[in-house]
Amino acid sequence: MPDGTLNLDAFSDLIQRPHGGLRRDAEERRARTGLPRRALGRLDELGEWLAAAQAQVPVQPIRSPRFLLFAGDHGVAELGVSARPAGSAHSLVRSALDGDSPAAILARRLEVPLRIVDMSLDCDPAELPEDVTRHRVRRSSGRLDVEDSLTGAEAEQAFRTGMALADEEADSGTDLVVLGDLSVGGTTAAGALVAALCGTDASVVTGRGGAQIDDLAWMRKCAAIRDGLRRARPVLGDQLRLLATVAGADLTAMTGFLLQSAVRRTPVILDGVVSAACALVGQRVAFRAPDWWLAGQATDEPAQAKALDRMSLEPLTDHRIVVGGGAGALMAVPLVRAAADLAAGLPTDTGAGESPEALDVT
Repeated sequence: MPDGTLNLDAFSDLIQRPHGGLRRDAEERRARTGLPRRALGRLDELGEWLAAAQAQVPVQPIRSPRFLLFAGDHGVAELGVSARPAGSAHSLVRSALDGDSPAAILARRLEVPLRIVDMSLDCDPAELPEDVTRHRVRRSSGRLDVEDSLTGAEAEQAFRTGMALADEEADSGTDLVVLGDLSVGGTTAAGALVAALCGTDASVVTGRGGAQIDDLAWMRKCAAIRDGLRRARPVLGDQLRLLATVAGADLTAMTGFLLQSAVRRTPVILDGVVSAACALVGQRVAFRAPDWWLAGQATDEPAQAKALDRMSLEPLTDHRIVVGGGAGALMAVPLVRAAADLAAGLPTDTGAGESPEALDVT
């Protein structure tokens, strides 16, 4: 924050909703195209939302998107709650860096530059490029069922890292962020956050994860979320303590990134349950923040559905992609780009172009 202290309450004042007046101007411009109402379905809604987010009519095309992945291992994975071995998230990072992961292939095809941020991978930093590991807070996060995931100082460091990265992206001209994670045990942490914030039992939010665990692993995961939930409930009034208790460094950084992106008026597409859980924490911090976020996809994770419902976010796609790593959110990028291109390019009945009526409010 401006004076150097981390006061999450300040986000409520710093975050304003997208420009409502320009959204109405975008609606009026759309009405002059001659196309019937709702003819373009959600593309119309997206175009109007982009006009409000960009604070200009007509909308500008999406020119500088960024695909950002926060990476980390979670100590709770030692309990066998994931189909992947504990401490193996670095292999997911390596696959993405090599361009072999589904998300990396999609990002390359869609021409969305990829950035990976290691917050708590359980590997030697020398195994990965320095620009990936330089923000690491610790090796793996603590076991959320029996201990805090982070110390208070580590939680603040991770949160500030997320904020700083949001500022970097905004300052570099990024006009749309696709946000995802590369983690082992991350969906367990996300489940604990969603259960705590929605006031539900562990069984209601426990899903199968990106690698589709079997029934025995699901029961272990449910028990871990139950124990983490028991530890999380007493600190619900302090979101930074909540993140330190059960979230881990990667989820804490994602939460900071989401909130600061809203401050900087940078739209973000959420991927799956992990980013949805972080967004839900962000909503608790600043109730206007979700107006800057889009839900990229629906998954089979019950915690994601609960989080999105609480934030009134409707997924843009329903491909049920469970591979993780941001692949599902990337599939929403062509939709958002199409909405921007249509909102800007459709001629109005004046036939004289848009320059006399173009509005830009910053």
